[in-house]
Amino acid sequence: MSYGKGRTYKKVEIIGVSSAGFEDAIQQAVTRAQKSLEKLSWFEVQEFRGHIGDDGKVSEYQVVLKVAFELK
Repeated sequence: MSYGKGRTYKKVEIIGVSSAGFEDAIQQAVTRAQKSLEKLSWFEVQEFRGHIGDDGKVSEYQVVLKVAFELK
């Protein structure tokens, strides 16, 4: 990374889903985005939500994120 120089970023919205928790949902989303986008730099959490199963327990965690990557 070139500190001190001007940089331009683009943000895109993605949604991570996991049965293991919010942190895992974030990591799943970032890992998948890394495969499609170059030069990922940071993320912002926009929303936390989940799904409640028929047994009344949380069965799925969902996190809406915005990830930023540096434009070429």
